[in-house]
Amino acid sequence: MIFHGLAAFILATTAVSDVAGFAPASRSSIARDDLTRVHIATGMPNVGNILTNGGNNDNEGERKPERSGAMIDLDGIKFSGLKGKALSLTAADFPDSATVRRVIPADCFEPETAKSLGYLSVSVIGTALCTSVGVQALPVLDPAQLWTLPFWLAYSSVTGTVAMGLWVLAHECGHGAFSKDKKLQDAVGYVLHSIMLTPYFSWQRSHAVHHRYTNHMELGETHVPENMDAPDNEKLYDSIELRKSILNQFGDETGIKYWGGLQAFLHLIVGWPAYLLIGATGGPDRGMTNHFYPYPLSEPKQPKKELFPGNWKEKVYQSDIGCATVAAGALAWAACNGPAEMMALYGGPLIVVNAWLVLYTWLQHTDVDVPHFTDENHNYVKGAFHTIDRPYDKLDPWGLIDFLHHKIGSTHVAHHFDSTIPHYKAQAATDAIKENFPEIYLYDPTPIPEALWRVCKGCAAVEKRGDYYIWNNKDVKEELL
Repeated sequence: MIFHGLAAFILATTAVSDVAGFAPASRSSIARDDLTRVHIATGMPNVGNILTNGGNNDNEGERKPERSGAMIDLDGIKFSGLKGKALSLTAADFPDSATVRRVIPADCFEPETAKSLGYLSVSVIGTALCTSVGVQALPVLDPAQLWTLPFWLAYSSVTGTVAMGLWVLAHECGHGAFSKDKKLQDAVGYVLHSIMLTPYFSWQRSHAVHHRYTNHMELGETHVPENMDAPDNEKLYDSIELRKSILNQFGDETGIKYWGGLQAFLHLIVGWPAYLLIGATGGPDRGMTNHFYPYPLSEPKQPKKELFPGNWKEKVYQSDIGCATVAAGALAWAACNGPAEMMALYGGPLIVVNAWLVLYTWLQHTDVDVPHFTDENHNYVKGAFHTIDRPYDKLDPWGLIDFLHHKIGSTHVAHHFDSTIPHYKAQAATDAIKENFPEIYLYDPTPIPEALWRVCKGCAAVEKRGDYYIWNNKDVKEELL
């Protein structure tokens, strides 16, 4: 990944603070054989318990596996709350697209403009109210004064969290899930994304590619893992070796916290602008990309799979106009009123929005026991069903964050199967998928902070085992992940 050289630089020049407070308590380890056939059954037994018994389930009253699962070497593989379920799936388990589509209520595929505008008004009003609080606070709490920093950090966290709802709705516009009125849809999406310095049409294209090639090793877009088997000249740095060196230098318990903290910073804070500017964590076969310039920045391995082909090049430049206008406005604001005020009211909340965006995308497709695939083993349905729904409704006691973010993280499997499903109909589609395809639907009940911390520590690089590319954690004690 493009982050590795930066990671090495940061570690060499900066003392990393202890992040023990961020680390949830570890779980007990699960005994596993070196080579195991992973089973699942419609009744959803605990895959970890089955593995412990060598693939046999002798407990009276429990269901036997209904078929043989995938054969895989489990050495160095840690289990998430999915308990190895994604590793149990074989190509024969996945239905074709038409079969899945038939079980989803037909109404789910129809956007309702009035309802979409209603949810837009919720996000606009919420963001405006937060911003008004910040504006009213300016005369009393001058952001140029260091002692006011705690207030403005809290303000950015709250305002950015609320404004993330606007980002989600702009994302729906890009998918065609906001309205049948395409002019209205593109106008709303263009304005909202431009305000957040995201080029609307450019990202519309790259995100569609992400959906087409989810968990694809060569052509995926965003959070494509480092391939341990790739030649050295294709890697900026060896993540596994870097992680080992940190653990050796600081000790296992402290070192893994430093590594996890570094990964959290690089992904949540640096990640989104790095993706837009240089295609960080994008598929290697397209070369280095830039969302503001439609031509590859480096020679792609597959020129016919370039990110912005044909007419998309013109649309990239159209997107640049909106972002350039907003950027110029922000710079003028900073020049007139000072950079502290601009960052307090705009820059800080935008960083939080970007962090939420990366959190969702990262955790929806990544965990220590969720595999990736090459072209010969990948298809659209398999990619969609390697998306993970998570309990974002439990982030707060009232499910407020999940509501404000339009359930983007708790109904994402359905969204990845068909991105034209509006968010307010995604729960019905999710329920239909869970009911009809329980053996392949992925839901991890792990609390979000714990899941994020596990991914930060345990998702460094993958190696090929059979048809899978698997996260390698042989060098990390299981209780530390």
